[in-house]
Amino acid sequence: MRSTPSRRATATGALIAAAAMLAVGVQAGSASADNAGAAPQILAGGKADPGKLPADLSPAQRTALIKAADADKAETAKALGLGAQEKLVVRDVVQDRDGTTHTRYERTYGGLPVLGGDLIVAESTTGVTTGVSKSSRAELKNVDLAATVTPAAAEKQAVGLAAADGSKAAKSERAPRKVVWMAQSGAPVLAYETVVGGLQEDGTPNELHVVTDAKTGAKLYEWQGVHTGTGNTQYSGQVTLGTAPSYTLTDTGRGNHKTYNLNRGTSGTGTLFSGSDDVWGDGTATNLETAGADAHYGAALTWDYYKNVHGRSGIRGDGVGAYSRVHYGNAYVNAFWQDSCFCMTYGDGAGNTKPLTSIDVAAHEMTHGLTSVTAKLVYSGESGGLNEATSDIFAAAVEFYANNPNDKGDYLVGEKIDIRGNGTPLRYMDKPSKDGSSKDAWYSGIGSIDVHYSSGPANHFFYLLSEGSGVKTVNGVTYDSPTSDGLPVTGIGIDKARLIWFKALTTKWGSSTNYAGARTGTVAVAEELYGAGSPEALAVQHAWAAVNVGTRPGGGEPPTGKVFENTADVSIPDSPGAAVTSTVNVTGVTGNAPANLSVGVNIVHTYIGDLVVDLVAPDGSVYNLHNRSGGSADNINQTYTVNASGEVANGAWKLRVQDKAGADTGYINSFKLTFP
Repeated sequence: MRSTPSRRATATGALIAAAAMLAVGVQAGSASADNAGAAPQILAGGKADPGKLPADLSPAQRTALIKAADADKAETAKALGLGAQEKLVVRDVVQDRDGTTHTRYERTYGGLPVLGGDLIVAESTTGVTTGVSKSSRAELKNVDLAATVTPAAAEKQAVGLAAADGSKAAKSERAPRKVVWMAQSGAPVLAYETVVGGLQEDGTPNELHVVTDAKTGAKLYEWQGVHTGTGNTQYSGQVTLGTAPSYTLTDTGRGNHKTYNLNRGTSGTGTLFSGSDDVWGDGTATNLETAGADAHYGAALTWDYYKNVHGRSGIRGDGVGAYSRVHYGNAYVNAFWQDSCFCMTYGDGAGNTKPLTSIDVAAHEMTHGLTSVTAKLVYSGESGGLNEATSDIFAAAVEFYANNPNDKGDYLVGEKIDIRGNGTPLRYMDKPSKDGSSKDAWYSGIGSIDVHYSSGPANHFFYLLSEGSGVKTVNGVTYDSPTSDGLPVTGIGIDKARLIWFKALTTKWGSSTNYAGARTGTVAVAEELYGAGSPEALAVQHAWAAVNVGTRPGGGEPPTGKVFENTADVSIPDSPGAAVTSTVNVTGVTGNAPANLSVGVNIVHTYIGDLVVDLVAPDGSVYNLHNRSGGSADNINQTYTVNASGEVANGAWKLRVQDKAGADTGYINSFKLTFP
């Protein structure tokens, strides 16, 4: 491992799917260097290693670490072997209790921001680099910085895309900026990033980011920057609020968080809630103070949760509170976070009778802010699903932490606000598909759907990790969580699950992390906290396998009927090499293949974003399994489900693999078909 000098001394997201938006499924994953030293021992009693838990840094301590990292960034870049045109920009620093420091950097190239070039350096107390996690493993070199497309052309394209999605008054928020784009597999390219404002189709503010190739004018990517997601409250009963002595909704004990009344407006800050006494609202939606009290209370609970459980003082770790705005628009059925204002905003729901200000919604929106200053998961594709799931996950964590008798902890999202008007939650973590749109398990192409629905596998994973599979009742709510492989999962409890997810978010994941990268990061964290081979680390692997991300530890597979497997290694030549195949000959199966043909793929290959993987039926029909997704993640070890009911079962089935980009190689380790 390399040694570096010791340093000891705004995107947005909404709660629900809003206007239709193009989502791109090609993502660059996250790769981590191995940690130095031997694997940790399993701790007695399933206790987390206290040294690996986040340190409770004061804002001043965090500032000192950032300044030290900034002073050393040139030496760090040199130690990491970065090129002469590359520079590091410190974005965040977190520290473990044992002194291990995790510094998150952005990169520039030739003075231009590099989108997707972020990385995390883990460093021991002695200044030794123990791990490096990169959002993209592509080499940042030989980028031609001369544009042939004009900024005006890029801006026109971006505004046109927003208008086509139904945006109103769409216009560029600022002149397109030159960037280097490397958030997808392949070589980095010069591009423009344009941010389009106005309003989305449903009235949500628009911050559509569009990346345009500065050489060809082609659209490379787009994502939405708005993340859609004593007080007498409507949802939590009578609660104590942090307020200023002058009777305003200003929480002086929590970074001066303030709550404002937009009074049905859609712009500006609004008016700070103030009164002649310290009583806020009457528990009904008709009293405008009630929604203010709910939002203020939810923000306080979320602040306390992150401070008391994870040692983080405020969303940014700097002790500064975000602010809240309530009564946005007229009958606006959504809530959202915006990095640009560092604030949460809440609508009043259908008929202005169900403000979206419950505990879990407040925690959901504030967590979008946390994600934006840590992993900064791009709000599109698989990383967007993980971003949205992270907000749902910590919404549940805050609810359980709050222990409010009027709004008990559960694994339901938005159960109090009744958006559908039929008394059902917005999302279900135990079985996401119950909402009619979310997905229970990962599949190739999940990155192409709305992030609120591609969040399903991560939400499902977290529920399984916390509570396990099957029927059970928690706080009066009955759940029945299935698994994609038919095998059970035993939970480890939400207290442990939330520690694992938070540490992965803040120390392992980058802006382009996908589901494979999320699995890698959470397994690594579980091993750091509880030991390699511990029940907790194994449970993480079981829970991911149960949502079709990776396999069961020890090679556990679902109950099977007939299995046909080829375990002979087949080398995959580097690009521009030809495709290679592994063949299994199916015999003795009557009729056609099933609609749920199980295809087990085990490929050992660095940078799986290079690969195209297809299942080829005996008659030559092609079923794509993997199309250059996964970015810098290593190895494909997945079980895919294919509807092959139109194919005769018996015959020669082939797994076809081709490497489409240079520098990385590998081999097909095994290929298996399972007929139920």
